[in-house]
Amino acid sequence: MAEEFDIARVTVVDHPMVQHKLSILRDANTGSKQFREIVKELGLFEGYEATRDFPLEDVHVTTPVCETVCKKISGRKVAVVPILRAGLGMVDGLLELVPAARVGHIGMYRDEGTHEPHEYYCKMPADIDKRICLVVDPMLATGGSAIAAIQYLRGQGVKDIRLLVIIAAPEGIKAVLDADENVRLFTCSIDERLNERAYIVPGLGDAGDRIFGTK
Repeated sequence: MAEEFDIARVTVVDHPMVQHKLSILRDANTGSKQFREIVKELGLFEGYEATRDFPLEDVHVTTPVCETVCKKISGRKVAVVPILRAGLGMVDGLLELVPAARVGHIGMYRDEGTHEPHEYYCKMPADIDKRICLVVDPMLATGGSAIAAIQYLRGQGVKDIRLLVIIAAPEGIKAVLDADENVRLFTCSIDERLNERAYIVPGLGDAGDRIFGTK
């Protein structure tokens, strides 16, 4: 049975270049160096969509020719929050887009038997409650780690949370959206399903291992 969720809170970033790069990520023959580079690039692509609704204000600029009125982002503070460790692969792409963003870290690991997340580390900017939080993790499988991260940030007073993943299982999307009525989700692909081991199908394997060259 297909999972039903609030599609209005889900943005699929399906630009042709995103689809092209995603096909390279899925390939089992893609090495760690190229895998890391593409994860970073897709973080940048998703960042464009996740910040699309940021308000603008006028700013006066003197060009080499004349004075003119341009636009700049109006009063938005951003924090990029990777879920360790795979989420680290997306951080640099987002910092290229928003260089002034602060970076927080949430450490989670998944119990291989129960598939439940366990928190082992959290470190946030002091003003995290005043920032838009872009939570990043390449894969959304069961949704357990993402839900735990979002709940932690809500507990810190964060009001605007946007979850950026590269691939997502329908089960994980439903779980996250059901757990938090205000979170917004950005993904490059909604995959078919989870298998009996809670791995995404067709997926791309273990993103952390492929980013860092571990097993």
